[in-house]
Amino acid sequence: MPESRQRKKADFTPPVTTRRPVRVGTRRWVAPIMVTLWLVGLAWIVVYYIVPGLPYLREIGNWNLAVGMVLIAAGFVFATRWE
Repeated sequence: MPESRQRKKADFTPPVTTRRPVRVGTRRWVAPIMVTLWLVGLAWIVVYYIVPGLPYLREIGNWNLAVGMVLIAAGFVFATRWE
């Protein structure tokens, strides 16, 4: 029985892309802001407990804990953006 003729296949050439490459990594300002927010939040709470007589800290009372915790939580929000 005769065999059928084999077709010649063309060599594969990848299509030309003009897309810009995707940027891998994170922006440089994320890590410093994250650490700064953590340290400022911690410092706010520590200063509130060590020096309770400061006028601006005395005015808001126990809300100083909330301010410090919000700063620390904002640092954790920036931590989710860090790669």
